[in-house]
Amino acid sequence: MSELEDVSHHIHDKISSIQRLLDLSVAEVPQNKMKKLGQELFALEKLVDEFEKCIGHQKDQLKQLKELEESFQKDMEDVQHLKDNIPAHMPRKKDSANGKESVVKQNEAADIQHPQPENVKKTNKNYVREMEFITLPEFESIPQYMKGRVSYDQLNAAVQSINIAVAAKYKIFRQSVKTLNNQSRKLYQRFKDQETKDTKGQYFVVEDDFREFTQMKLDKRFQGILNMLRHCQRLREQRGGGLTRYMLL
Repeated sequence: MSELEDVSHHIHDKISSIQRLLDLSVAEVPQNKMKKLGQELFALEKLVDEFEKCIGHQKDQLKQLKELEESFQKDMEDVQHLKDNIPAHMPRKKDSANGKESVVKQNEAADIQHPQPENVKKTNKNYVREMEFITLPEFESIPQYMKGRVSYDQLNAAVQSINIAVAAKYKIFRQSVKTLNNQSRKLYQRFKDQETKDTKGQYFVVEDDFREFTQMKLDKRFQGILNMLRHCQRLREQRGGGLTRYMLL
């Protein structure tokens, strides 16, 4: 901008100089003054050309700035859209180091047992496998008759509740019986009785676990959610001994 102002001031000075020379034209002007007037006019013409070039340059810059502003505005709108539409539950990636699925410790889900001593070193036994959240493409692939009125967020809220139940169950099941209180010992024995040769090394829960560790209502809607989770290959059912075991896949 300063370059344009400098040229403008320079042109103004030249015009003033020419104006003074023209004011003298009413009198007899010496030859050398006429020559000077011609030089000033020539210089003024060059300045006008330079001024026009500066104006053209400023127009190009203004156009580029407007395009940059529009691009920035579009980016801001895209960022705001992403911010407003972040799903409540994000799918977890697998551990690239060992190929195992990501796991989480749900300490707050099992308040009924005694806490472990602080000096006990935490190991992998404190962690349990999680059911992965349903992605939006997976949800959209579920037939409408199966989804009913269950929304994407509601389905993943159920996944979270199942993970809480699994974490709470196996936190008790993996502890030493000596460290458990009476209620937790009863649960431990129940978990042990529900194990079979086919469930060895597998993670599963039953309806009593949902009642014990979550606020889920085991109604018709709950059965529909289980059907959707089976469709998305998150779990399978194993029946036997009067129980339905929901096995995590």
